[in-house]
Amino acid sequence: MKTAFDRRRLPAIPSAGRIVTIGVFDGVHLGHQALLAETVRQARATGAEAAVLTFRRHPRALLGGEGPPTITSLEHRLLLLEKCGVDLTVALPFDEEVRSTEAQAFLTHLLRGEIGARALVLGHDARFGKDRVGDAGFARERGWKVTVLEPVLVNGARVSSGAVRAAIAEGRLDDAARMLGRRPSLLGTVVHGDGRGRELGFATANLDLHHELEPPRGVYAAAVTLEGSRRAAVVNLGIRPTFGGVRRSVEVHIPGWSRDLYGEHLEVELLTWLRGEQKFPSVEELKLQIARDTSAALARFSNG
Repeated sequence: MKTAFDRRRLPAIPSAGRIVTIGVFDGVHLGHQALLAETVRQARATGAEAAVLTFRRHPRALLGGEGPPTITSLEHRLLLLEKCGVDLTVALPFDEEVRSTEAQAFLTHLLRGEIGARALVLGHDARFGKDRVGDAGFARERGWKVTVLEPVLVNGARVSSGAVRAAIAEGRLDDAARMLGRRPSLLGTVVHGDGRGRELGFATANLDLHHELEPPRGVYAAAVTLEGSRRAAVVNLGIRPTFGGVRRSVEVHIPGWSRDLYGEHLEVELLTWLRGEQKFPSVEELKLQIARDTSAALARFSNG
């Protein structure tokens, strides 16, 4: 997949043009996946490229001063978009230039002139241009071919990034998984910690998260993929109260794994919540509990 972060440095427009869908796509949930699948389908049928116009940060960060906590970082979104078959993603900053672009100019100059859009695939509530004036009807009135998809429902409720955020923040991992079409996950870079886990006999990888949204504090059964193999893991999200911690950390213990992972990007799928964070009266009792957590995580992983 090609990516572009500057509208002035876009790849050349192919002769058949591009089928384009627009959105933030935070989480790349089932609703997003339906839009992407239709975009790819139309592109393959016409010899065009499937393209996504997205934004590096949520537009509300500019419009309202603060955007919602992100489910997925831009890097994670790009990986998920590529898996959906997208040929080109244009990830622009939602800045004053974009915000103030009139809907007609958004269509004519940005979408057609710069990206090469020959048709659009939009969600039912998609809006574009200054003051969100543009929508599917606006584009159709100006001769555009526009496909509009209705919301995807799960258990009778509309799938949305907001609903996914709420489910993850409240610890409803299974609800989030049903809307995402995959397990919710944590993505981050492995950084150096204080070595406490290794001292306890349970070495951990400490994650510096790329996104902002986290589930509630506690211990989770998880899964990671390393060197092409999916492995069980235990994740602790919290402040480590037994050792008087005050800063929130994300520690991942991978049973049977010994190689250093420093500097690597690691995606951790959250399978289930095991227990809440607690302060133990002694290090020995903590070690016994970590062993129990590891056994529980291995059992959960083995059960699929």
